[in-house]
Amino acid sequence: MPDNFYGGLDFGTSGARISIININKELVYSNSVPYLKSFKNPNSWINACEKLLDSLPIEVKSNLYKLAISGTSGTLTASNLKGESIGEAIPYNQACNENRILLESLTYEEYHLRTPYSSLAKALKLIDKYGTNILLRHQSDWITGWFLKDWTYGEEGNNLKLGWDLKNESWPKSYLNNAWQKCLPKIIKSGKIIGQVNFDLAEKFNLNKKLILISGTTDSNASVIAAELGNEDGLTVLGTTIVVKKIVDNPIKGQGITTHRVCGDWICGGASNAGCGILSKFFSDLEIKELSRQIDPLGNTSLNLLPLNSRGERFPINNSNLEPILGPRPVSDSLYLHALFEGLANIEFKGWEKLRELTGSFPKKIITIGGGSKNPQWRKIREKIINIPIVSCKKTTSFGTALLAINSK
Repeated sequence: MPDNFYGGLDFGTSGARISIININKELVYSNSVPYLKSFKNPNSWINACEKLLDSLPIEVKSNLYKLAISGTSGTLTASNLKGESIGEAIPYNQACNENRILLESLTYEEYHLRTPYSSLAKALKLIDKYGTNILLRHQSDWITGWFLKDWTYGEEGNNLKLGWDLKNESWPKSYLNNAWQKCLPKIIKSGKIIGQVNFDLAEKFNLNKKLILISGTTDSNASVIAAELGNEDGLTVLGTTIVVKKIVDNPIKGQGITTHRVCGDWICGGASNAGCGILSKFFSDLEIKELSRQIDPLGNTSLNLLPLNSRGERFPINNSNLEPILGPRPVSDSLYLHALFEGLANIEFKGWEKLRELTGSFPKKIITIGGGSKNPQWRKIREKIINIPIVSCKKTTSFGTALLAINSK
């Protein structure tokens, strides 16, 4: 009898990746595809998903037992009551300042909700635009709904920025009696069975018709699972943006800080708007690789760049009007790349300083995951600036999502 397989799908800023593992938690297949259209277009997500499903080996398709999905935290989309997307999604790094007074009236000391980057700020904007006969769903929840052809549910971690209270397991009382409360999902814990794949979709892609969909998580929480984070470890995700996370004893509050519950642990962290995204605006992957070899990581450029991907920052500074500093640009491309690496490392360091202020300690070791984790020169620059040992994790976020599927109940 063939083995069962377990899948993790992760949807990032530039594309989607799938990882398939066996019962022994060994990677047996992986693949990734870029989005054909804008990240803001939910049809891009589905198109990427369809390509990944089409490409699966037939043995995997027919024996895929459980599947979980992770996506960018704080990317919110509106759909009609049938689950069909309406317009563009509002991405995680877009500030929505239109309803500041209403936002403040709905929240109290919930810093992760009062920021214009919160999902609540985005939800109020979408409600203004489309009314209250809509569904508000985060990226991975909406895609999970596509597999089920049922958009009822939302996973707890994805919905913290929309207002879900992990401790009380409820929406805030201030939401009661609002006409838009019906737009919110029914919350289910991460790693729990939601339902079986829609029959027609299974037929279309030759999937196991008994495939079970598991309540997923955010991309950074999937990275925590992949990295097997210890109590004294820190995690830095170097993707399009930089995310820093560590395990804490109890939930903490602070501007730009979100506390999640992952595999029974409280995980606190924050996400910058800076990251590898800014590097791709100036250099190709091959250029970065070649130019990096020319960098002396022990040197110092003294250029003091602030390499945000665009105007506005979420963490370690919460300021939607903060402007990037990308110049002056030296003649040498390798020197400029070095300066960008330094600027990103300084942002990461300030992120760890912020977490130390709130938790009382730095991590003893930082585990790094994501595309940027593979660059040895950047890692040495980061170690010099942060002064904490850094190791790279070769596992992907989608691998962590597959682990969530296999460990589900």
